[in-house]
Amino acid sequence: MRVSIGGPMFLIVVGAILYWATDFELANVDMNTVGLILLIAGVAALVLSIAVALFNSEDGGGGRPPSGRPPPRY
Repeated sequence: MRVSIGGPMFLIVVGAILYWATDFELANVDMNTVGLILLIAGVAALVLSIAVALFNSEDGGGGRPPSGRPPPRY
């Protein structure tokens, strides 16, 4: 399973823009709060995707196995 960090990074960027660079509200919705929620969700997703990538690798995230042979192809 291939894990991407593009989605979490997008959430972090959009959340940061909404939290720090905007100053408006939409019909009783505070955009600073929406930005903070997106920031927290993006950081949590980034940590989770990195953890999944490390735990799913056969050698613990390091490179080739100690034997020097490439991992088997299934």
